[in-house]
Amino acid sequence: MVAGDIAAGTRARPRELPLVSVIVVNYRGAHETVRCLRSLAEVLDYPHFEVICVDNASEGPDAEIIRSATAELTGCAVELVVAERNLGFAGGCNLGAEHARGSVLAFLNNDARPDPAWVSAAVAALTADPTVAAVASKVVGWDGETADFVDAGLTWFGMGYKRHAETPLAELDPAEHERAKDVLFATGAAMFVRAAVYAELGGFDERFFMFYEDVDLGWRLNLYGWRVRYVPGSLAYHRHHGTMDAIDTAESGRETFLLERNALAALYKNLADSSLAAALPAALGLAVRRSTARGEIDPTQLDLQHGTAPPDSTPVPVSRQALAGVLAIDQFVEQLPELAPAREEVQARRVRSDTDLAPLVRDALEPAFPLPRYLTAHEILTRAFPVGDTFSRPRKVLVLTGDALTARMAGPAIRAWNISATLAAEHEVRLVTVNSRCDPPAAPFRVGTARRRDLAEPVEWADIVILQGHVLEMAPALRTEYAHKIVICDLYDPMHLEVLEQSKSAADDARAADLAGVTRVLNTQLERGDFFLCASERQRHLWLGHLAALGRLSPQLYDADPTTRSLLSVVPFGLPAEPPERTGPGPRSVIDGIDDTDRVILWAGGVYSWFDPLTLIRAVDELRHGRPEVRLVFLGMRHPNPEVTDTGIGAEAVRLADSLGISDKHVFFNEHWVPYEQRQNWLLDADCGVTTHLEHVETTFAFRTRVLDYLWAGLPIVTTDGDAFADLVRAEGLGLTVPAADPHALAGALEKVLYDEEFAARCSARIADVARRYTWPRVLEPLVRFCRDPRPAADRLAGAGGLTRTARPSGTALVRRDLALVRSYLADGGPGELARRATGRLRRMIGERMTRTSRSGRQGDG
Repeated sequence: MVAGDIAAGTRARPRELPLVSVIVVNYRGAHETVRCLRSLAEVLDYPHFEVICVDNASEGPDAEIIRSATAELTGCAVELVVAERNLGFAGGCNLGAEHARGSVLAFLNNDARPDPAWVSAAVAALTADPTVAAVASKVVGWDGETADFVDAGLTWFGMGYKRHAETPLAELDPAEHERAKDVLFATGAAMFVRAAVYAELGGFDERFFMFYEDVDLGWRLNLYGWRVRYVPGSLAYHRHHGTMDAIDTAESGRETFLLERNALAALYKNLADSSLAAALPAALGLAVRRSTARGEIDPTQLDLQHGTAPPDSTPVPVSRQALAGVLAIDQFVEQLPELAPAREEVQARRVRSDTDLAPLVRDALEPAFPLPRYLTAHEILTRAFPVGDTFSRPRKVLVLTGDALTARMAGPAIRAWNISATLAAEHEVRLVTVNSRCDPPAAPFRVGTARRRDLAEPVEWADIVILQGHVLEMAPALRTEYAHKIVICDLYDPMHLEVLEQSKSAADDARAADLAGVTRVLNTQLERGDFFLCASERQRHLWLGHLAALGRLSPQLYDADPTTRSLLSVVPFGLPAEPPERTGPGPRSVIDGIDDTDRVILWAGGVYSWFDPLTLIRAVDELRHGRPEVRLVFLGMRHPNPEVTDTGIGAEAVRLADSLGISDKHVFFNEHWVPYEQRQNWLLDADCGVTTHLEHVETTFAFRTRVLDYLWAGLPIVTTDGDAFADLVRAEGLGLTVPAADPHALAGALEKVLYDEEFAARCSARIADVARRYTWPRVLEPLVRFCRDPRPAADRLAGAGGLTRTARPSGTALVRRDLALVRSYLADGGPGELARRATGRLRRMIGERMTRTSRSGRQGDG
């Protein structure tokens, strides 16, 4: 039954709200539990919740007391579940979750009571952001004056703790408890979690029994990319240790035992290998020191160096508090065989590094205990072991490209290189090409080549994988065993649009197959990626259309970020942050026929079929009659990547220049690619930069990467209109734009930028300002931000899904709906259409019933 459905019917159930299942676990605290359940029935302002109370085999009248008391509640019907044995808090919560119908689970200690908005504030946070898996309630003392849980912390030795606990709220900075924030974990005393995510993670780990099961769950949620959100409006009041004080005493040592053992278990399960190797030995040593310090045990009493008195075999009295820590280590060892598979699963599925969680850990080196001998050991161990690095190791970023990494690099390789160089300032970066040509210059990061079969190692190594082009096809593990890895796809090159133009000379069937293949490659990236880069706002619109067509722009992604900027960001090609400096000769020195007094027009990139060098050559032919000193230089005709085929347009350009008699006089073709680190020498010899292209769809979405070098060198620009770069030139006054395929207009524009010195100077001044916006550190800022806090896309989170479903009509509403359908079918197709629809509906009902029966059978077998 649903609480809030009061007999008088005064509370209508809004269909748009998720059903919340509130779970309360009782163990020998029936009267406390009844008080909690009554507060749920009487206080909450949320109209759509159910209550499940689990009695943890209390071995007394508790179940009957609860059943009798809750039967009298008018505002809340309680489902009582009686466990066959004491499952602990973790197991009791899991048992309650098995009986829950809600899409949101709420856990409330039986010694707590809710504020009226406890549920509604939490649900608002969950529905507002699909990346929030759990809500940590603000928990205060019973009188509301002291903090119980307002923030979470974690020590390097695995003990989660409630920061500011027992501190009067009046003494706390309001920002510490009144502001929503992400936390590592929520307290099990009052928290909410999506039911589907809870099930996906297997709920609380029942090996913990009680204590730190909430720490472990929150830790795993964060490792899997989910967020745990502290929401101060979701308020609860807690009688701290109300339950424990009734059934145990501090002197028994049992609570200390569980805290010590479970801290080691949480540490073992959730820390990465490198972190665990340093932290676990130190944590074991510190646990022993905590035990001896608590028990005030003389650590020298068995040390021969401290005396050679006659042997003494009298038993040494040890307090239960001291014994608890030693036994905890013993039982942690006993648990290791069953903890190992749990650790393996966490490490295999984690998408966030220990470093990513550092802000949520708060202060990992905080000692947590004030005992003097303990503090001495803490200092010794943190010096002896690199535990301070546990949450500060650099992330591992793998950049994958298919382009050649040599001194003569083309656009994709240049982009991959600068991405690697920029990220290497904060992360451990490896740049790997699947191209056999790999002879790179010196770099502050690792560079290498790999064949398809060799990619498994770097992919496994990485926390984040950034890839270009077809590379995802060569690393299929990123879609299977490493499907949890965070993948960034660089979409700055719309390859499928290039293929439309590039393959014109191919047979029709081959051309269609090429296009289908490239489109499939892009779709695979769009379906797999967690974050996408594109080169311009135009491209962003293109890729948003692709994502929408593939179904990636789901309600979940949209609700997480309606702007979609956190999914798809504009990251143009960039420029070096330092101005160009001459390091060698340029075309005026190495090409016969170009003198110091000539006016040099530079074509800075390659020559491909979507460009229009022919109109440019005709324009130069027209211009040279009145301006005989004009010289056009093509920087590189042969692509450095041998896998890039010759499109034929380069040879056609050479033939045109030859036929006009201007080859090696007014038009010069550099047959070889100018090395990347020498290109400034050619740029500094030029008077203006040029790019011309045809009018087609590739132009609309292209971003001419090497043309940005004109900005770097301060060269006035002449470009064909129609692409994003032309928009920039026109809007910022960087040069002139001309219509496509118009040699006369192009000749006039070239003459103006070459000979109108006042105009050229104005262009150069504007170029200097714009160039600063396009330096690599500036343009890569969205990528840098993402890599500082990398997360899976909202729709790729483990257990992701909606919280509400459309309510099915029943009773009179169902009859009205069916009658309306009958009338519609008769109007559309008569009795035949009605019979066809009725038969189809009957088949669906039979199929659904068989599916439910099958599922029920499988659950029974389990």
